Amino acid sequence: MRKEANNPLRIDSISALHRMLGLPKPLHPLISLVDNTKMVVNKAQLNSSFLFNFYKISFKKTLKGLIGYGQGHYDFDEGGMVFTALNQLLSIISNDEEYEGFSLLIHPDFIRNYPLDKKIRSYGFFSYETNEALHLSDKEKTIILGVLDNIQQELNGAIDDLSQDLLISYIEVLLNYSNRFYKRQFITRKAVSNDMLMQMEDVLNDYFEKEQGLDKGLLTVEYLAQHLHVSPRYLSDMLRSLTGQNAQQHIHEKLIEKAKEYLSVSHLTVAEIAYQLGFEHPQSFNKIFKRKTNVTPLEFRASFN
Repeated sequence: MRKEANNPLRIDSISALHRMLGLPKPLHPLISLVDNTKMVVNKAQLNSSFLFNFYKISFKKTLKGLIGYGQGHYDFDEGGMVFTALNQLLSIISNDEEYEGFSLLIHPDFIRNYPLDKKIRSYGFFSYETNEALHLSDKEKTIILGVLDNIQQELNGAIDDLSQDLLISYIEVLLNYSNRFYKRQFITRKAVSNDMLMQMEDVLNDYFEKEQGLDKGLLTVEYLAQHLHVSPRYLSDMLRSLTGQNAQQHIHEKLIEKAKEYLSVSHLTVAEIAYQLGFEHPQSFNKIFKRKTNVTPLEFRASFN
């Protein structure tokens, strides 16, 4: 297979990926558990980027050396996982990357009409960047391998009318364990998270102190995440685990704090303050201020006179 210069290769079916990787035909067309060591492919001939029309959950038994995580790098040798959602760009950074481990491939049609079809979109780690992998301890690795083994045994067995129900149950168990381990990861990496909190405060302060709202409009979670070099979903999940508030709530908190400052010490009208903060319409500012403080901007200003 030849590399295409810049265009990512779109792969619509699990069977097509199996063929590309030199693997036997999948046991089921809509779900497959791949042993990465069985791949027979010249990595130098692969495209540098891919788009899959199915979910991909990759587990590596070992992640040797320095692992990128958020803005830093950390030694973590006990194994890890990466989650790729539908049509999420996946890139090969290094051709000498190790492939020991497993990849679970799940086509959306396999979970269609099951509650998991909607629930799977709520797991934040499917939208994290690839360098925000889930790092596993030895105990956690054993649990994940156990669930993957159950999936493999079910795929190897005779297909009956309960096979799909059982496989989806195992997938849900895998995702719930992953969710638990990510929450643990946020806690154990508090030093890194606290550093990001301080950086976030700097970005927030800079945005409002320089009155960037006049030119750029309301501060968004996407803007904040971009300046912290993480995904919006990751930022919100990290903040919620540390502070109980997501990124949007932190932005609103800082916005109201700045609004109160203007109302108490400046002679700007409420409309002018709204524009300074990035609102297109003063009514929107009045509405959010009242919701957050239980008083209108004018009532708040009057309390100082």
